[in-house]
Amino acid sequence: MKKIAAFYDIDGTLYREGLITEVFKKFVTHELVDPSKWHDDVKPTFMKYDRRQGEYDDYLNKMVSIYTNTLIGLSDEHIRHIAKLVIEQKGERVYTFTRDEIKRHKENNHLVIAVSGSPFELVQEMAKKHNFDDCRGTIYVTDDNGKYTGEVIPMWDHKSKKKALLELCELYDIDLENSYAYGDTTGDFTMFELVGHPYAINPTKELIEKIKNSEEVSKKITIIVERKNMIYKINLNDIK
Repeated sequence: MKKIAAFYDIDGTLYREGLITEVFKKFVTHELVDPSKWHDDVKPTFMKYDRRQGEYDDYLNKMVSIYTNTLIGLSDEHIRHIAKLVIEQKGERVYTFTRDEIKRHKENNHLVIAVSGSPFELVQEMAKKHNFDDCRGTIYVTDDNGKYTGEVIPMWDHKSKKKALLELCELYDIDLENSYAYGDTTGDFTMFELVGHPYAINPTKELIEKIKNSEEVSKKITIIVERKNMIYKINLNDIK
């Protein structure tokens, strides 16, 4: 009998912000990144996003660029240590709905798998903390000596996530029609197309537009918004 799986994005879907933001802060405190990089390069894009005058992706892309350049020549052991610290300190900062869904799937003997654009080292630690069965994340490539080269194999875009799901489906003999996917941005849309039970968690405007433009996904989507200590299930047709 084929297995049922639940595929989870992490940033903004399980974790309430972006894990790479927490790593960036550690880079500053560990003196791997000059504090001026935050004040001069990252903070302006963050402030624009925080005031809803700019895009979150601009802020994220700026951090990812600095993160990638900072890694070059560093040991993977160093980054794994930082990743472990981040998850030990911040790993419980998750959405109640998503956490409860993980518990429900585990109780029903479903596979629970993370498919995230965050660095694999972070995703792996988060997966351990929340008892995931497997995980996929963005790979920052290392050489034979365990030093980062600057090469990146992404897992944040819809093509990469689709490829990952199909590989996982073959690996675990998964019944996608009866499986679940949880995400919040357009990078998760192909996961929604592939499974029978997609959940949009605090979705972006861009993701809602893609859902509305897909008759197939529109029919099967569940939209959840969690604010403060309340969880709302929203009808797609009620969103303006």
